[in-house]
Amino acid sequence: MNKYIFTSESVTEGHPDKIADQVSDAILDELIRQDKFSHAGIETLVTTGLVVVAGEIRTKGYVDVAAIARDTIREIGYDNGHFGFCADDVGVVVAIDEQSPDIVQGVDKKKQGAGDQGLMFGYACTETKELMPLSILMSHQMAARLAQVRKNKKLPYLRPDGKVELAVEYINGQPKRLETVVIAAQHNPDVSPARLKRDIIQHVVRPIAGKYLDKKTKFFVNATGRFVKGGPPADAGLTGRKIIVDTYGGHGSHGGGCFSGKDPSKVDRSASYMARYIAKNIVTAKLASRCEIQLAYVIGVADPISVLVDTKGTGVLADSKLEKIVRQVFPLTPAGIIKHLNLLRPIYKKTAAYGHFGRELPEFTWERKDMVAKLKKYA
Repeated sequence: MNKYIFTSESVTEGHPDKIADQVSDAILDELIRQDKFSHAGIETLVTTGLVVVAGEIRTKGYVDVAAIARDTIREIGYDNGHFGFCADDVGVVVAIDEQSPDIVQGVDKKKQGAGDQGLMFGYACTETKELMPLSILMSHQMAARLAQVRKNKKLPYLRPDGKVELAVEYINGQPKRLETVVIAAQHNPDVSPARLKRDIIQHVVRPIAGKYLDKKTKFFVNATGRFVKGGPPADAGLTGRKIIVDTYGGHGSHGGGCFSGKDPSKVDRSASYMARYIAKNIVTAKLASRCEIQLAYVIGVADPISVLVDTKGTGVLADSKLEKIVRQVFPLTPAGIIKHLNLLRPIYKKTAAYGHFGRELPEFTWERKDMVAKLKKYA
């Protein structure tokens, strides 16, 4: 019996890095809403009393960056001056330049080239019905639950910042139980640690993870004993610093590029979505129970320089044969990916918290399983 523990983490929408991701993607959405062919690489920094938005944009539209940043921060829940970071009085510095013409000439060719070089990964497995690893999927669900019980006033003393870390015990590659649950939840100074722990376990942990808990599960809720100062005043946030949270929680591989603030001409984002789409359809087609896809590109060139299928020994066909099928079935150029997944829409702010994968929402076209019949036919 092969037994091991694997740990993944997620963060709430009020975590400083996630604030930055959401601001970047909210700006991107407004650009695409006005001009769907907008190109953007937007980086956001948040710290005490300050938001800095920088990067490069090419668009026919106009965006009030400061207003969008403040609206996003307010929606997250930073609407009270006592939090040390408030939408109504935060300063916003904008340092946005025009996209480099050297990039433009490669992206705007007749056969649209990739907006940058890079390697992207997608992953799927049979651990959950969403075909995601349980450790990261459940971490996202608990982080989202923390925000939910704060906003619906079930736990009104909670504040926006928070983190979740789950250690899952696997036996023979399948998740069986939660070994450890770690929750860090920002709160007002009046709530006692004992009440906080009791409420978090009852209203956040058990509704999500009940069947995976047992008498041996260990709980750590605000392990230092206090989490009053949080958000940007406690820790500066930056776009793209939660790339493992955004993807598969440490399962599989990661090419290093972040997603938020980037329009889909940048393969860091669009090819990562396509790689997930391919992996998910392969697993759904029962051609493998685990699948990792790697796509790699060079700036200005449309076709990927490499396509790799790795089924971790679970494939019903050789990985090299699956690779040939993938090349035949799926569009892999930037233009083909954008068209097939319908990516020129203002859908990106919703991706910027609680994971880009594993949520079967109408906007998340890369979560569709509509290529299964075609894969089976070629196989």
